[in-house]
Amino acid sequence: RDQAQACRHRAPPMAASLAIAATAFAAPSRPAVGAERAGVQMSGVARNANFGKLQAGYLFPEIGRRRSAYLAANPDANIISLGIGDTTQPVPSHILSGLVAGASKLGTKEGYSGYGAEQGMGPLREKIASALYDGKVDATEVFVSDGSKCDIGRLQMMFGSGVTSAVQDPSYPVYVDTSVIMGQTADMDATSKQYGNIVYMPCNPSNNFFPDLSSTPRADVVYFCSPNNPTGAAASREQLQQLVDWCNKQGSILVFDAAYAPFIRSADVPKSIFEIEGARTCAIEVNSFSKYAGFTGVRLGWTVVPKELVWADGSSVAADFNRIMCTVFNGASNVVQSGAMACLDKDGLAEIQVLIDYYMENAAMLRQTMLDIGLKVHGGTDAPYVFVDLEGKPSWDMFSKILEEAQVVTIPGAGFGPGGEGFLRLSAFAPREACEEACTRLRTAMKPDAVPAA
Repeated sequence: RDQAQACRHRAPPMAASLAIAATAFAAPSRPAVGAERAGVQMSGVARNANFGKLQAGYLFPEIGRRRSAYLAANPDANIISLGIGDTTQPVPSHILSGLVAGASKLGTKEGYSGYGAEQGMGPLREKIASALYDGKVDATEVFVSDGSKCDIGRLQMMFGSGVTSAVQDPSYPVYVDTSVIMGQTADMDATSKQYGNIVYMPCNPSNNFFPDLSSTPRADVVYFCSPNNPTGAAASREQLQQLVDWCNKQGSILVFDAAYAPFIRSADVPKSIFEIEGARTCAIEVNSFSKYAGFTGVRLGWTVVPKELVWADGSSVAADFNRIMCTVFNGASNVVQSGAMACLDKDGLAEIQVLIDYYMENAAMLRQTMLDIGLKVHGGTDAPYVFVDLEGKPSWDMFSKILEEAQVVTIPGAGFGPGGEGFLRLSAFAPREACEEACTRLRTAMKPDAVPAA
């Protein structure tokens, strides 16, 4: 962004040239199609009404806006981010060599490649199926992409506007926001802070962060993230079996978000939904190399759609998702796919484990700090997030207090849905020294007598 601003400042002659060209080729003036407001011509195209249902901005840009506003008012502030889950450690050498090799090939006649398969390179699909799923999925069921978040949007495009979705509450905002944008929901209820036509599944300490399925209404699509963002809770094998059985019985499609699978330490917590009997007839899994290998900016993910999964009319879900991929996606970068191949080599997997251990050590440090302060905490053992119980105090108030007094960015639980109010999410993805310094500052800003009253 900074480079783009610099380019704009240096480019008046080009901008002027473009303006002249635009004037020269402009169509003859004609009566306005749309309305005029304050002298500004407006189009005659109606806005997608679903955007009017969205509440404020998307969570993470809003956090960035507030951070920027604080820095503008306090330019000398030394801010530490425990907010967005963005990796900070360099891409390890073996994995990096795969990226470098992929880029270098483009400079040779023999190695150059253009468009690739929209579903991903065959060898990478095979490697994902064998290295990460131990053959439980077929390579043809793996769709390589530019990230799981993007794939959730593509899945929503496939599902269309006529479905009802269920989400954990609290949950990653993309599930709800894309449902709203797609036109699946009614307006938000001002009292409950919930959208109509979405099934909210309470996941909190009282139910061990797993929904009471016996009292949960049926939904066409069920989004479930484990290990969970933001709570850090990881569902056990028994719990996931209950979920799969319930989805099969209800005729629902389960979209299982496994982006944090490599952080799992507990033996009874599955890393894939396809470890669960019956999942192939009801589940889709999305995943990503973002947290595995520091690919948050590099961008590579995948979605698994099993052959057995069909629509109510018996037609193939995978065939429709393939059509979506072929229509709106030209395939993941061939350079990045080369890097992903290196991720799944023996050396690459070892490097990934080092990265995971590093971040989980940060998580343990953050968790212990909160416990030392006397606060109740969740997560931080099978996930890189620590979910702090503020004992009912407003999470945005605590966010502001910590930013102003400790110069540490956190994430207010309310940003993840009404069930997140009264909690604060801490991310373990900061560099070690920054994490240590943040813990020192938080011991002062978050001590019990410093928690703001409701």
